[in-house]
Amino acid sequence: MHSSGRAEILGTAYSDHDLVVFLEGAGITDHEALLEDPQRVEWRGGSAHEFHGA
Repeated sequence: MHSSGRAEILGTAYSDHDLVVFLEGAGITDHEALLEDPQRVEWRGGSAHEFHGA
């Protein structure tokens, strides 16, 4: 998450639910639109909504 000009890692998500919990904790409630916006969410290690165990 970028806030006040700096990047902060909120955690590692292993499901869409995990990601929603992180976003809600950061005060973001419009997460459905956010998750589909590639300008706002960077998916790493796979395509959007694909989660692989570590």
